[in-house]
Amino acid sequence: MDSGDGTVTYELRDRVAWVGLDRPRKRNAINDALLSDLAAAARRAQEEARALVVFGHGPCFCAGLDLSEHRTREPAEVFHHSRAWHATFSVLRRGRIPAIAALHGATVGGGLELAAACHLRVADATAFFALPEGSRGIYVGGGASVHVARLIGAPRMMDMMLTGRVLDAAAAERAGLAQYLVPEGGAREKAGELAAKVADMAPLTVLGVLQALPRIQDMGEDDGLFVESMMAAFAQTGPEAAARLADFVAKRGAKVSNPSEG
Repeated sequence: MDSGDGTVTYELRDRVAWVGLDRPRKRNAINDALLSDLAAAARRAQEEARALVVFGHGPCFCAGLDLSEHRTREPAEVFHHSRAWHATFSVLRRGRIPAIAALHGATVGGGLELAAACHLRVADATAFFALPEGSRGIYVGGGASVHVARLIGAPRMMDMMLTGRVLDAAAAERAGLAQYLVPEGGAREKAGELAAKVADMAPLTVLGVLQALPRIQDMGEDDGLFVESMMAAFAQTGPEAAARLADFVAKRGAKVSNPSEG
């Protein structure tokens, strides 16, 4: 396992890159060193993995910005600091492989922004979510205005910022912050299960889901449907599509089943 300067761990297992925030005594609070190491780990994963899991070592996923290292900055410095966060999280969000966040304990402020930059989020029963920037007299700067607001809607985000409301894991799942809710201690296992599944997907399908689908959300209806048709045509040119469709027709492929019957 590689660990950079101690702020992030990296391990490649069975086509899945495991990226761990590793400042447990600081509740994995994000400082500039961690941000840089996270970007490097995410870029490495794009080259050698088929899926990526981000998790936190220690008592929580991430408690947000490291306020102990925060200092007064001029407005221009704040702007560029914020843009550095955007650039790092963009490596996950706009990368070529699916990123899955395994969440436990505090997923707060910048930690929530990091989770929102991933494509899938698994929360265990101990996870809780907040955007405390408002109560601290500052504003979010790691992408929450776009990514968190798109997950839960601007009114819910306003509530969290204006009142300091904290969502437990169940409320977060209902609001759309997490797609999966698992028992305490189960987030990494479930994230690994999902990562193994998506690592086996046809690359052109993954490309469509990661690159086309988010952009379609920003388009008008006609343009979005046009891009969907183009992506459908493109994906079907891949050798995996023909093989998997043939398996299904020959009854060798898995059928969709009712999970309540499993």
